[in-house]
Amino acid sequence: MIKDILKYSISNLWNRKLRSFLTILSILIGITAIFALVSFGQGINSYMESFGQEMGTDKIMVMPKDYLSAMEGSNILLSEDDLDFFKKMKGIDEAAGMKFASAKVKFKDFREKYPFVIGFSTESGEKRLIEEMFGGIGIEKGRALKKGDVLKATAGYSNSVPNKMFKKPVSVGDSVEINDVKVEVVGFYEEIGSPTDDAQYYISEEGFEEIFGEMDYYMVLLRVAPDQDVPTLADRIKEKFRKRRGQKEGEEDFSVETYEQMMETFTNVILVLNGILVMVALISIIVAAVNIMNTMYTSILERTNEIGVMKSIGAKNRFILLIFMMESGILGLIGGSIGIGFGYVIAQFGGLIARNAGLGMLRPAYPLWLIIGCLLFAFVVGSGSGLLPSIQASRLNPVDALRYE
Repeated sequence: MIKDILKYSISNLWNRKLRSFLTILSILIGITAIFALVSFGQGINSYMESFGQEMGTDKIMVMPKDYLSAMEGSNILLSEDDLDFFKKMKGIDEAAGMKFASAKVKFKDFREKYPFVIGFSTESGEKRLIEEMFGGIGIEKGRALKKGDVLKATAGYSNSVPNKMFKKPVSVGDSVEINDVKVEVVGFYEEIGSPTDDAQYYISEEGFEEIFGEMDYYMVLLRVAPDQDVPTLADRIKEKFRKRRGQKEGEEDFSVETYEQMMETFTNVILVLNGILVMVALISIIVAAVNIMNTMYTSILERTNEIGVMKSIGAKNRFILLIFMMESGILGLIGGSIGIGFGYVIAQFGGLIARNAGLGMLRPAYPLWLIIGCLLFAFVVGSGSGLLPSIQASRLNPVDALRYE
């Protein structure tokens, strides 16, 4: 019986091709938007999971609470004594300080740029800890900084690509001017996927001080010992450091964050943004549902005599109900299928644009549940929109239906 209903429904939709096409188009637009937006959300989640695995969950970050004031060099930065304090704490295996400044970088006669410059210790353990913070990035060209490097730098990926930072790429061995001080580039890090991070320059603490003068740490990164509970240790660090600074609880000028807390904050922001975008896309789905409902009501009026004939030869109400619900469901399913295809193309194209713009983290992902979910959602919206018209059709009096003109 279902097979016969399916054939009959498809035949009726085919006989009204233009109307069916316009109805399909309305739901297609909504599914395209939802599929593309959610695929980008999933791509960002996948990127962050991969980033987190490289970074590891054994890290605690201590930094000023007021980022803007910290970048302007206020006294809420972290001192060398603060770094030593963290190193001596029970439960901490390693600690590394990171200095941070925005600088004018000039390469040959090209227009100067203003990326961030990061200074850190070239001791192997501390350098490795800083690199892990950026997702465990490795050297793509040249070499990493080593002990004794002063006016030498490793640069972010974008500096090695033409028309990213400068018209021509910087090469290993080239010199750039950082705040008018000549610095030799000895290597390039792998791509991170963030325009800001991929534009950065990394130099030794000694080189940083030679260019920028004496400056405290913008961030201290801590590696927790394997036998320690990270959240518990983070709370203890916050309490002890607050007492060291003589500050009241809730009035700290610093923050202590675990990796999980940092990721949770970022994930919540992404979820809110995705939620807003998907809600906007759902507006087109609502319009599509109204359009499908209108199409089905129109179809019932045109086929009232046909319904009367079917009822007069013994067709039951549920048979009529299934016919019209099947038709509306097929409209939704076809629109959803095509919408997934268009959504895939748009997401791929958007990912390519993002990649060329240096936003490598914006790469779409297409889990199986997303494809199946969009198909089911489109079918449910279609068949659900046709429910009321289908009920009306199934309840038509056969005598009145046969008389209808």
